[in-house]
Amino acid sequence: MNRKWIAAPLLAGLLLAGCGEAEEPEESNPETTTTGETETNETAETTEDFEVAFDGRMDHVHGMGYIENEEGLYFASHHGLKIYRDGKWLETSDHLHDYMGFNAVDDGFYTSGHPGPGSMMQNPIGIQRSKDGGRSLNHMGFEGETDFHGMAAGYRSHHLFVMNPQENSQMGPGYFRSEDEGENWQQVSGTGLEGEVSSFAMHPSDSQLIAAATTEGIFLSKDGGESFTRLTEDGIYGTAVFFNEEALYYATYGTQAELIQYTWEKDEEQAFELPDMPEDGILYIAQNPLDTDEIAFYTAAGHAFISEDGGGAWKQILNAGQVEE
Repeated sequence: MNRKWIAAPLLAGLLLAGCGEAEEPEESNPETTTTGETETNETAETTEDFEVAFDGRMDHVHGMGYIENEEGLYFASHHGLKIYRDGKWLETSDHLHDYMGFNAVDDGFYTSGHPGPGSMMQNPIGIQRSKDGGRSLNHMGFEGETDFHGMAAGYRSHHLFVMNPQENSQMGPGYFRSEDEGENWQQVSGTGLEGEVSSFAMHPSDSQLIAAATTEGIFLSKDGGESFTRLTEDGIYGTAVFFNEEALYYATYGTQAELIQYTWEKDEEQAFELPDMPEDGILYIAQNPLDTDEIAFYTAAGHAFISEDGGGAWKQILNAGQVEE
């Protein structure tokens, strides 16, 4: 296994996924915001006000996914949301938070992270929920307590799975799940999960299926996170996981980057042919629920590619952080 490569761009990319702890967030108001309230004071009135053209760079991407009711591919960056829609790039003009643990769902997203400039939220922001593409945020708890880097959400079930790094007001360290929008949390053991976790994914509608990418490979749970089984061989580095209804998509790095479609019911794998990616690996994977032939991925070197034919051909839409059209 090419550990020299992992110590360069991929490991750097994974570490940047935790940049909120390594860098000081921009100054924010420490005043407490009540759980369940909406930041209406920061909400743009129209889409035209909130979404504006973007032709710059984005750094420190911490998540990526299609939001069905917004019909766009969303990137969670160090400075708010960037959007790729209909071949054009947009960015949000408000809520420029350092989104982490970002999970797109059918009607919005769940996220954690750190507050952006001018925000009234505490640092860290705990778990936040948006149902309008980020124009407003609902506070679900843990503000001022926990930044959940490891978090998964069911795209349609909206069930949650988190890795809690340290004790807070509701949880001890470990793995927890919620099936009621974070009102109650149940601890699960995570038996069999090995290595440092880079990402989790939950099946869109069956929250018993949870996958993890770690430094020891790709792991799958069929019992809601109580136990995990490794799918990959020794010496394979797991870098990304994503579920659709029928299959698990996962990315690895051994001697080169690979993207695999795994069907658990048949225990079958199919590898995708990837564009030229020397010493680079995939950090995030997404599929458009409105057009399943449209697949996208984001890499440790800051590249993003999109395919409109199920992975047959790839178009680069992000080059080392710089947007391309």
